Parts: sequence; C-alpha cells; structure tokens
Amino acid sequence: MLHRRNIITLLAGTMLVGASSIPALAQERIQAVATFSIIGDIVGKVGGERLDVTTLVGPDGDGHVYSPSPADARRLAEGDIVFTNGLLYEGWIDRLIASSGTQAPVVAVADNIDAIPDGGHGDAHDDHGHDDHGHDHDDHGHDHDHDHDDHGHDHDDHDHGHDDHDHGHDDHDHGHDDHGHDDHVHGEFDPHAWQDVGNVKVYVANIRDALIAHDPDGAELYSSNAEAYITELAALDAEIREAVAALPEGALVITSHDAFRYFTHAYDLEFDAPLGTSTEVEATARDVARLIGTIRANDIRAVFAESLTDARLIEQIAREAGVPVAGTLYSDALSPPDGPAGTYIDMMRHNISLISEGLGS
Repeated sequence: MLHRRNIITLLAGTMLVGASSIPALAQERIQAVATFSIIGDIVGKVGGERLDVTTLVGPDGDGHVYSPSPADARRLAEGDIVFTNGLLYEGWIDRLIASSGTQAPVVAVADNIDAIPDGGHGDAHDDHGHDDHGHDHDDHGHDHDHDHDDHGHDHDDHDHGHDDHDHGHDDHDHGHDDHGHDDHVHGEFDPHAWQDVGNVKVYVANIRDALIAHDPDGAELYSSNAEAYITELAALDAEIREAVAALPEGALVITSHDAFRYFTHAYDLEFDAPLGTSTEVEATARDVARLIGTIRANDIRAVFAESLTDARLIEQIAREAGVPVAGTLYSDALSPPDGPAGTYIDMMRHNISLISEGLGS
C-alpha cells in the first residue's frame, strides 16, 4: 500500500508540474503587433502557433484616418515585433512608435515590391474618366513570381482565427490634438499594394524572413507556413485572372475609393472612383458629374460601394446614372471573421466574385 501511495503522490506531483508549465509556455509565444487587419491576417498565417497577433486597426477599421490611443502605445511597448504595410499607408505609425518607446523591430512588409507612383486624384483621365497610371500592362508580365512560387505545402493546418486580437479599442480617443492631418497623408507611392496578389507573396517572404531573424528556433515552421500560404496565393492569383478574362471587353469598375490601382496594373481591369487613394479626401461635384457621364457613355451596368466609405455617395451616382449598386467591395480592411472578407484570400475572392456578377455578360 505504501508503494502504491508513493506512486499516486508522484503522479499527482507530475500533473501539477505539467499544469504549472502551461502559462510559462504560453508566455513564450512571440507577441506580434500588426497595424491593420489585412497585415494581421497575413502575419498570422506565416507565424502560426508561435505568434500572438494584436491588430491595432481591426476589421472594418480605416487605417487612413485612424487616431491611435494610449492603449495602442502600450500594445507596441509590449510587443516583440511590429509589422506595418509601409509606403506611408499608416501616416500615424512613426509618431505612435516614438511615443510608445518600443524597442521592437519594425518591419514594413511592402519593402521590395514594385511600387506604383501615387499621382493623386484629379490627374488627366482617359476616355473612361480615370488615369492610366503611366504603366504598360503588357510589360508587367503578370507572373509576379518574385522567386517565391516554388513552394507547395497544404496550409489548412495554419488557419488561425487570432481570437486574442483586440479589435474593440473602446478606449480610443479620436480627439488627440497631437495627431494632426499630416499623419494621414500618403507619400510618393500608392500604398495599396496588397490589391496585387503577387505583391502579397513578397509580403509573406518579408514576414517570414523577419520572424526567422527574430526567432530562429521557429525557422522551420515559418518557412513551411510561408510556402503553404504562397501556394494558396498562387491559386488565388490564377482564379482572379480567369475571372477577369471572362468579363466583357472594356469592363470598368466604378467604386467609391481609388484603392485598386495595383489590381489594374496586375490584372488589366480598370477602376474609377470619385475619391482618391485616401478616404479622407472628399469628392467634388465635378468628380461626381464626371463619373455619371462615364457610366452613361460606356454603358456600365452596375457600380459598387466600398466598405470604408459612406455608401450615400456611390448611391447618389448610381441613382443619377440609372444603374444599380451591385454590392460592397473591400479594399483597405477585412470584414469581421463571420463576414464575406474575413481573411485576405476571402476578401480578394469576394471582390472578384462580386465584380463578375455585377459586370458579367
């Protein structure tokens, strides 16, 4: 009986030790901070179970006009690594980093992409009423391999919901005087590079390399996750090309916000909008009249709202042009997880599906 009692005591002690180690293991997860929902989703796919990802601007949040809170500064200060889009999309991030005092590495995931100059809204327009962005689509190649397409793993095991993300930000104070208008101004290049799936392959490679540099013990996992996700992105890219090829010749997408130049550059599908690359700029009566004329002149069948802009503007344009609003596109933010654009891949599939239904013959 004594021997049996000793065994039971030993087993109980082992169970207690195992249980007490759970919090310690949880604390070893890398604390990653992403500036907005699209970046947070991509970082989570690469980081997998070694990361806890906190996203500052959550689903349906507008990174153009975001005003960080003191809580966001704390999140940065507590983070191990910070991921931004770069290209001055987050005009507020440098000030937030400075105020947080974080010593974490800051990674701009759009580094090394072929950035499109941001000519602003109101440039000279072609017959459709929008600018051609100065690019020769035939020279673009449309392959976007970026030397990362030679990966092929199944990624189903790495679809993380990031339940630990804090998207509510009830403590945000949008009246901070120290966050001026200049925080929301874009730079020399259009920052919406994720609208080209080929660019997101570069995002993934940059995230993978940054995580490996920060956490070498996770190198195998990060590389495997990145390879699997790049394989999914290659399939998505092919789906989009097939869908665009099936659209009527001369198809033109009218939406609220000029966030799709990279999509045009990659897939030869033209977009036009009353608002420029930033949602902070208001449309003029001239912009609205021009678009109505474009819709009538080109026999456009439908227009599209955009998730981060007031739908009333595009509804007014649709009403006056006599066409329906065919649905809502997502450009700069994901939907909540139970919505139509809960992940980056879901967002891109939703958009091209909606466009195909609205403009298809």
